Amino acid sequence: MPTKKNYVLDTSVYLTEASSIFKFENNDIFVPLKVLEEVDGHKKRQDSVGSNARHFIRILDELRSKGSLEKGVRLGKGMGVLRVMSYSSLENVIFPPDLDMRLPDHTIIATAKAIQMADSKRKTIVVSRDINMRVICDSIGLLAQDYTSEKAVTSSEELYNGFVVQPVDDQIIDRYYAGEDIFIDEEDIEGQWYPNQYIMLVSNENDKKSALARFKCHHEPLSNVIHKNIPDWKIDARNKEQAFAIDMLMDPDIKIVSLVGRAGSGKTLMAIAAGLQQTIGLRNENNHYDRMIVSRPVQPLGKDIGFLPGTMEEKMLPWLMPIQDNLKFLMGDRTSLEMYMEKGKIELEALTYIRGRSIANAFIIIDEAQNLTKHEVKTIITRIGEGTKIILTGDVEQIDNVYVNETSNGLAHAIEKFKEYRIAGHVTFRKGERSELATLASKVL
Repeated sequence: MPTKKNYVLDTSVYLTEASSIFKFENNDIFVPLKVLEEVDGHKKRQDSVGSNARHFIRILDELRSKGSLEKGVRLGKGMGVLRVMSYSSLENVIFPPDLDMRLPDHTIIATAKAIQMADSKRKTIVVSRDINMRVICDSIGLLAQDYTSEKAVTSSEELYNGFVVQPVDDQIIDRYYAGEDIFIDEEDIEGQWYPNQYIMLVSNENDKKSALARFKCHHEPLSNVIHKNIPDWKIDARNKEQAFAIDMLMDPDIKIVSLVGRAGSGKTLMAIAAGLQQTIGLRNENNHYDRMIVSRPVQPLGKDIGFLPGTMEEKMLPWLMPIQDNLKFLMGDRTSLEMYMEKGKIELEALTYIRGRSIANAFIIIDEAQNLTKHEVKTIITRIGEGTKIILTGDVEQIDNVYVNETSNGLAHAIEKFKEYRIAGHVTFRKGERSELATLASKVL
């Protein structure tokens, strides 16, 4: 049996996942008193952080009924012991003089150092989402690691991109353009293909000869990329990724679409254009939805916006300006936008209010979804009613939420968890199309 370890979990871990104490098998968990103080400071927040804080406090209260938290309480059968303690409860412990005990992080680190010195037979490991805390721990001889349970992938490079290049014989491409059914054998591909994954067939004889297709399953032929433009709003695909995105956005059989790309890649513009096309478009046969709802997280998500003057709409205006910019660009006439908003065909919503609704027959766009946690994305998607399509857009490399990163955010989780299902589709944009300057800035700045 492996030697048991002592784990000291930072506040950031509990605010990410309240039940994290049950994820460490038979190892012991130490909760510094300072952590309880910090968690208590977040319990009134009306977002996932506040929810996790309250949940963690309830967990501790339940454990308290089973024994003394100071002496230690067994977490369950085959699991370790949880103990709440202060660094000052251990005697004859010398702390690094550079640690300022007035700082909460330093107090937590000092507690971990005290545990390490008092129990040298076991490894003592600090678990924290805070990179700087892990660096400090390492500098004073403490083992430290990130909390990996909430990660969708190990690194952003591993994130599913929804697209693959497949070399084929020249005649395969000719047959595909001639309208023949084309199947790709599993033994001829590298890795695994997923439903609604896009394929670029490239000739082995001439790498400039290619064709775009969509994969559904190995028992079905490759399908054509049917939609490459959004006619009523004069949006044409400028590259293959945009063609893939439009094809998914315009397909009513795909219920959830995720679009990832840097600023200027066109993901939000195309999502809004596709939504307008299918709600108020001139072609009635494409009007699959009663209304389009557009929202984005307010950072920090769920924080009271009552400090701003005016009505709820006026308060939300600064956060929704990027959305309004795209709508004005597409619609031109501001009067038309206001008219459709008054009719309820276009809704700009604070995400805080969307989460409490059950929405049917709507085209929903959640912009900047990389700032959502896994729990928040789950909460939103589980509110989706019949006939509704949801679009998640964002850039996993541009995160403003301190409680998630490029591998643990809700958008990354949605991409990875839904990629195996036929009602889902994803594409990652590699090229910016806003302007030459914007594209250059995203690379060099």
